[in-house]
Amino acid sequence: MKTALHDAHVAHGAKMGPFAGYDMPLYYKEGVLKEHEWVRASAGIFDVSHMGQVIMEGPGLATFLEKITPSAFQNKQFGRAQYTVLTNEEGGIVDDLIITRLEEEKFFIVVNAGCKEKDIAWIKNQMPKAITLDYLADRSLIAVQGPKAEAVISELFGVDTSDLPYMFIMPDIEIMGESVHISRLGYTGEDGFELSVPNEKALDVWNKLAGHKSVKPIGLAARDSLRLEMGYCLYGHDIDGATSPVEADLGWVMSKTNSDFIGAKRVLKERDGGPSRLRVGVKLNDPGVAREGSEIFNEKGEKIGTLTSGGPSPTLKISIGQGYIQSGFAKPGQKIFVDVRGRKLAAEVADMPFLKPKTKSMKKKDAA
Repeated sequence: MKTALHDAHVAHGAKMGPFAGYDMPLYYKEGVLKEHEWVRASAGIFDVSHMGQVIMEGPGLATFLEKITPSAFQNKQFGRAQYTVLTNEEGGIVDDLIITRLEEEKFFIVVNAGCKEKDIAWIKNQMPKAITLDYLADRSLIAVQGPKAEAVISELFGVDTSDLPYMFIMPDIEIMGESVHISRLGYTGEDGFELSVPNEKALDVWNKLAGHKSVKPIGLAARDSLRLEMGYCLYGHDIDGATSPVEADLGWVMSKTNSDFIGAKRVLKERDGGPSRLRVGVKLNDPGVAREGSEIFNEKGEKIGTLTSGGPSPTLKISIGQGYIQSGFAKPGQKIFVDVRGRKLAAEVADMPFLKPKTKSMKKKDAA
């Protein structure tokens, strides 16, 4: 499959590759390292149109969302977004997603590209008849990420986002004659936005952004290294249907007022008693690059876990990763060893994120 911006990527010299059933830009001519550094210093644009955009409406919708996730939505402010997870009956994670309240009984949802058909089927299977779900196949999604993102949006489109807090949306903003939803969020740790744009206008918006002196198109490879530095999860790697939100160290998505969600029995037991394994950050102290699948050992040479993501950090200039280890070894600073091609390299458990996020501070609060 192709997004509405596919031809623009090819024309810009992108190295294309398969991702979640789409032919997507992995990187452009300057390469992954330069793209990663550009986002940290200026502003990068990402085509994330392969992700699923959904509108749900109907009476009792907030209550229903509290059934399929461990989060709270009853008192969620209009415009406020919530990162959360869908849980299955076994307390595992069906997917991680962003749910934004637009109106009293209307929510905007963005789900992962590789999971959208599964997610929609899962939600519909639980959904009361009075609630509707509309998959927005006619909209593209463009992420603008980096310290200059706010200025770029203002200069190019005349939209003042200076008062828009992190994890909030400005719906139905007119840009280039079309209605665009602007959300202040992203998956890089930088200040930035995601623009939900009608497909027929996506190329015009992309080209306008790409023509700004502070902006460069960025591929999915740099998006992955940026999210790894922030310790964010990648579904299918760091979390999956067998992993609980407590094991994944995502207990912060759980609301104290919601104990009746699908899979609550296992999740609440692990929250109160502790899981047997835990997702942690890992820093290599020896030279080398640890990758997904590398096994983790203690000082006695006993296997205690496995990396689920890993690679070099362009910012820190060391090899970092994240993975699951036995909870007794999950303390930051714990000495461990990571097997890299048969060599056990010295490493340590590290706090995540590896870098301090630069997202806009939260100005508004609700009962989440």
